[in-house]
Amino acid sequence: MSDSDRKDWTPRAGAPLLGRIRVPGDKSVSHRAIMLAALAEGVSRIDGFLEGEDTRATAAVFQRLGVKIEAPSPQSRIVHGVGLRGLRASAEALDCGNAGTGMRLLAGVLAGQAFDSVLIGDASLSKRPMRRVTEPLALMGARIDTADGGLPPLRIHGGLPLRGIDYTLPVASAQVKSALLLAGLYAEGDTVVREPHPTRDYTERMLTAFGWPVEFEPGVARVRGGAGNAHALRATDVHVPADVSSAAFFLVAASIVPGSDITLEAVGMNPRRTGLLQVLRAMGADIAESAQRRHGGESVADLRVRFASLRGIEVPEAVVPDMIDEFPVLFVAAACAEGITRIRGAAELRVKESDRLATMSAALRALGVRVDETDDGADIHGVPPGSTDGGTAPHASPFAFAADAPPAIDSHGDHRIAMALAVAAQRCPAPFTVTDVANVATSFPGFESLATGVGFGAFG
Repeated sequence: MSDSDRKDWTPRAGAPLLGRIRVPGDKSVSHRAIMLAALAEGVSRIDGFLEGEDTRATAAVFQRLGVKIEAPSPQSRIVHGVGLRGLRASAEALDCGNAGTGMRLLAGVLAGQAFDSVLIGDASLSKRPMRRVTEPLALMGARIDTADGGLPPLRIHGGLPLRGIDYTLPVASAQVKSALLLAGLYAEGDTVVREPHPTRDYTERMLTAFGWPVEFEPGVARVRGGAGNAHALRATDVHVPADVSSAAFFLVAASIVPGSDITLEAVGMNPRRTGLLQVLRAMGADIAESAQRRHGGESVADLRVRFASLRGIEVPEAVVPDMIDEFPVLFVAAACAEGITRIRGAAELRVKESDRLATMSAALRALGVRVDETDDGADIHGVPPGSTDGGTAPHASPFAFAADAPPAIDSHGDHRIAMALAVAAQRCPAPFTVTDVANVATSFPGFESLATGVGFGAFG
């Protein structure tokens, strides 16, 4: 990113959060909907599509591969599928921008094509490891060259026959699982992916919606091979639920700002994505579900969140994969909770858009919070015992820094870090600076206006 594109925030404390809002569509579902609609036979309509840079990058890749995609209105796409083998080679490298999900899933799709392709990304994505995808794809017969250290760009050699494998993931990852299942569409024989802990099953559910034979249960998925045109994806319409990882910032903000009472509409409630809800409730959060229904095969519900006194807990390791994207804002909730919150089993956070364990630990320390970082987690020391009052009056702020010398905290270009710090600012005694926040647009376009509309202070 050039200096001219760089953007900083100076977020300020606002008022209690009040009202009803709908956050943007689920990024994970939006990526997968574009991909499967492109590979399907017929025309699919996607409503609730996330208008973020990451998902737009994935759509642009498929357009370069010969897929016609129309945008009749914001958050809507009409995709003219070309079938499993209808993609065309691109003379140029395929730019995934900042989208790690897009690059990893595309590696699985492109491994099965008859042509060569190259996947590139921005400076941040170019530092993210890809061996966890490329190595099991190689076991299926794919040949993918990487830069030193298994980093992008990915040079994918087409025309190689793929074979199904029975593979156990060394680390739970929905992205790696999905890449292998997508490659399995082109393979001879079945592809089975086993997980050490169940991860989000969006790909499995969506494959079913598009008519592909797939069997799945928590921790294991089997997709039937499609070599020899044995099967086809059939066009279908997709309604994308509101993204729980975007809702997370408002769930925490309303939980920690006295007097707050907001409702988040139509939030995706996939059981492999609701770990943050479980953890916040264990900490004492007041979160009520209503109007449960289904959108495009996914469960959704309205979530009403009111301020509550939080307490530190030991986060169960079993739930970590179900909230891996929500940990930056959980750090903020932990800082505002009474006592110590202990996080373990979250080493995956070190290979996200930034090293989120290190970045959030450093950020909270700069704001005056004690954080003891470990290899796979952290102990976050929240407000001292006895400083809470049952929610009848404002709590003492856990954040302490000199108002005449506020910190400038580097988000390292990580959108979730930036938004988590905006939440922390709602409890800070004075403004501070968050640098390098332009990438918020990758997952949550319009975050600033939506946040200030329900009570956040100005972003500066």
